[in-house]
Amino acid sequence: MGGAGARGGRRGHEGAVIRRVIRGVERTFALLGLLLVGFHLLFSLGHITSGSMQPTLMGRSFDDGDTVLVEKLTGAWLRPRRFDVVAFHTDDGLQVMKRVFAFPGETIALRDGGFVIDGQALPLPPRLRDRRYYAYGNLTRGAAVACGRGYYVLGDDSQDSQDSRFEGPIPAARIVGRGWMILSPAARFGRIE
Repeated sequence: MGGAGARGGRRGHEGAVIRRVIRGVERTFALLGLLLVGFHLLFSLGHITSGSMQPTLMGRSFDDGDTVLVEKLTGAWLRPRRFDVVAFHTDDGLQVMKRVFAFPGETIALRDGGFVIDGQALPLPPRLRDRRYYAYGNLTRGAAVACGRGYYVLGDDSQDSQDSRFEGPIPAARIVGRGWMILSPAARFGRIE
């Protein structure tokens, strides 16, 4: 009789261990599911396939371009800040990234190599002072461009960028989020400035 009770106790203990393992696996999958949903709601990935944001973001094709983590809070709930790099959708649905220079309701002009917002000179942050922005498209001859309800965005390589100079300000509804971090290649890993 003592042997049968010991076997029953062992089976009960083994059953409890199996139930704990199953619960642990279930909880792990539930946590992974929550993390994936959270990532999808808060982040997206972008891939740079154009040189229009060089040297901030590099790439000429899908094979050699930076992979960028885009946070979606900016655009959905937060307003982009001046000089943020934002991801947005073009008219044909392509996701691109450019730098914000002017906000809805402002006017922007490029005069004597410097930007003017609502008639006031716009000082560039140190990280952008070595960049040269070209007076192409709607910024030629010092013209002031009204942003209306959109954001005026420019590529950092403004000699080769299809941006607000040609497409006009982008509506807030098209903004996906702010380019936050370069994930790959590993040599370029870091925050986007």
